[in-house]
Amino acid sequence: MEKTMRIREAAKRWNITERRVSALCKEGKIKGARKQGRVWMIPADTPKPGDGRVKSGIYRKSTDTNKLPLPIGISDYRLASSEYYYIDKTLMLRDFIDERPMVSLFTRPRRFGKTLNMDMIRTFFEKTEEDTSVYFKDKKIWECGEKYRNYQGKYPVIFVTFKDIKFSTWEETFSAMKDIFASEAHHHMELQLSEKCDDYDRKIFDKILSGEVNEIELSSALFELSRMLHNHYGIAPIIIIDEYDVPIQQGYMNGFYDKVILFMRNLFSGGLKDNKHLSFGFLTGILRVAKESIFSGLNNLTIYSVLDHKYSSYFGFTSDEIKEMAEYYGVPEKYDEICEWYDGYRFGGTDIFNPWSVVNYFSNGCEPRAFWQSTGSNDIIGEIIRQADDEIYEKLTSLVNGKTFITYIDTGVIYPQIKNNPSTIYSFLLIAGYLKVLKTTPAFNGDFMCEVALPNKEISLVYHKEILQQLDRMIPQPTAISVQEAIFSGNNDKLKRTLEKLLAQSVSSFDTAGENFYHGFMLGLCALLGGSFVSSNRESGDGRYDIQLKPERKDLPGILIELKASKGCSQEQLKKLSEKALQQIVDKRYDTGLTAAGVKTIYKYGVAFSGKKVEISVE
Repeated sequence: MEKTMRIREAAKRWNITERRVSALCKEGKIKGARKQGRVWMIPADTPKPGDGRVKSGIYRKSTDTNKLPLPIGISDYRLASSEYYYIDKTLMLRDFIDERPMVSLFTRPRRFGKTLNMDMIRTFFEKTEEDTSVYFKDKKIWECGEKYRNYQGKYPVIFVTFKDIKFSTWEETFSAMKDIFASEAHHHMELQLSEKCDDYDRKIFDKILSGEVNEIELSSALFELSRMLHNHYGIAPIIIIDEYDVPIQQGYMNGFYDKVILFMRNLFSGGLKDNKHLSFGFLTGILRVAKESIFSGLNNLTIYSVLDHKYSSYFGFTSDEIKEMAEYYGVPEKYDEICEWYDGYRFGGTDIFNPWSVVNYFSNGCEPRAFWQSTGSNDIIGEIIRQADDEIYEKLTSLVNGKTFITYIDTGVIYPQIKNNPSTIYSFLLIAGYLKVLKTTPAFNGDFMCEVALPNKEISLVYHKEILQQLDRMIPQPTAISVQEAIFSGNNDKLKRTLEKLLAQSVSSFDTAGENFYHGFMLGLCALLGGSFVSSNRESGDGRYDIQLKPERKDLPGILIELKASKGCSQEQLKKLSEKALQQIVDKRYDTGLTAAGVKTIYKYGVAFSGKKVEISVE
């Protein structure tokens, strides 16, 4: 009988990755390799295959049709793991089985693989007529031994995802909830004819299945379904709730927060709290949502946030996984560029890449872009921006310039806190993926003091678009165009009138605003203009300018803006202040950078604010 070896042994012998060996098998480049079930068996005397990968440093799209396609938007584990390039995260199952927490909540930013991982958990544990072990026999979890394999396919599973419940009213939201639970009931039609279920059970089941339930009845759906499944199979089910906080965010933004919180609290209390018909529970979301608001009394809940070390490598891609992926697609030289654009997140103690953006990067011919932009709703960010004071504006705008700062982070922040305390914006931005933690120090109350920064080049662009440009809700498009025309033509009278009108219409009171607020306001306004690279507080000449607009085309003018602010100024005093600001641009030679870049026409603006009054001097 011919001696064979598996992928792991071949990888060690040839000193290449297991992923690479698997790819070579699938591409037919290992003579005699064959599949036994879902496991590749390789003749033991096979020499290391030759390396025909691209190494020129110039990316060329592979014409090899045997390359696995990229799993863009694929959240079905069976499909992703069998027909697409799949990065093996199955050791997450091993870690869970070792500890077996009763209910686990994983909070991660959008598009970091939460739904795919939950579907992996469902596929592994769920008891079905299909032999789903085939989807794991060539994965890392299977190599961990019989202890772990014995858990496969042993549990009934209730799986609901709320990721698409994005409606503006409670009535629409509740209707969507009914449809989701009706669909899940349909997944368990065995209960309708089960000898273990009596007429009362069948009546409840039929109501859930038909969607003819009221709020009270639906809030007990998790409990009732778990009870019936436990009776039918003789083993308590696993409950998985994906993106649980999407309807909560919608409720907060659209005025039905209290209703959705009450419903969710009752739903989770019945399904997850002291439920003897539950084996294990899993939840995912972006925000933790503090225990006192929705998980009241749920003392069996274990939370794994972006600051926790456990499970830190299972959401998003690690550096080793990125290297293997780049090698598989024949572009190992692109690793540094991927790091620059999509690395920089730190979950617990693990450096993480944005998986959505990396997959789209490879699919896009390795052309870097901000793929993460506009992949979710950012209404909550606009809500926060509208509440921000001058200190928050200063910190938010400083991040664009590569600065860091230390701030208090509360991983249990809830939506009403964001409105009542705008400084919680930093906690939200960190949890939502707009910030990274450089250093963490425990605070006295169990939360953290963290040094934060922007993670990478992609987020710098996304931040510029989704954070700073939230000001466009305050600034009508015609006004933005009018500001652009005034700035680029040097028409200070028109600019003065437009800014005063904008301040008067957009904000209730600027009486207490300082220079930092106006700096943020102007920086955000400039971000709307387009056609220029906007920078702030950069060194040029003999100092640091406030705002610079460097044109993309050298035939367009460059712009320098110096800002001053003072309270209670007369119009004459304000004019002198604007002249002082303009003179500072000249004296400090702030135009040095633009001149060195070949910009021939440079407009210099000294802008002075006092309350809602503006004076502008231009050269």
